[in-house]
Amino acid sequence: MPKLPRLTPEEAEKRLLRVGFRHVRSKGSHRIYQRGEERFVLPFHKGKTLHPKIVKALMELVGDVDR
Repeated sequence: MPKLPRLTPEEAEKRLLRVGFRHVRSKGSHRIYQRGEERFVLPFHKGKTLHPKIVKALMELVGDVDR
């Protein structure tokens, strides 16, 4: 299994928007994106990298778009 990339919230947001998700709302430092019935909550802490579990869930949802 290939290693997961280290993503910032900004990079993750680009991937979500590229595959058709839209930003529906924010609550605190979390941004909620939706595509149809699918929903993804992205913790948005500027300058930090996302936890590997969040990156894994994102990759399963959007697929390997950049690879």
